[in-house]
Amino acid sequence: MNAQRIARVVLVYPVLFLLPALAWAQAESGNIAGAVRDASGAVMPGVTVEAASPALIEKVRVVTTDGQGLYRIVDLRPGTYTVTFTLPGFGTVNEKVSR
Repeated sequence: MNAQRIARVVLVYPVLFLLPALAWAQAESGNIAGAVRDASGAVMPGVTVEAASPALIEKVRVVTTDGQGLYRIVDLRPGTYTVTFTLPGFGTVNEKVSR
């Protein structure tokens, strides 16, 4: 393996383990919800999910995925949100969601 391929495996592939499934986010008005799964499809409990937006009075709302990897952030005002998924030992993933 060359150095560039090793760097890709070490730096990029861990991020793939936190790819969020935001399928519900588009369907539910005023909510951002979904499931966090790793690359194999296994659920990921304990992932911190933050929704940040100037539309929020408190600027950020934080929840944690449950034992089934599910999360739900409710009662959001219309606006654009940056949703950040973090779990120690894994990369961080950011998604833009419009409400």
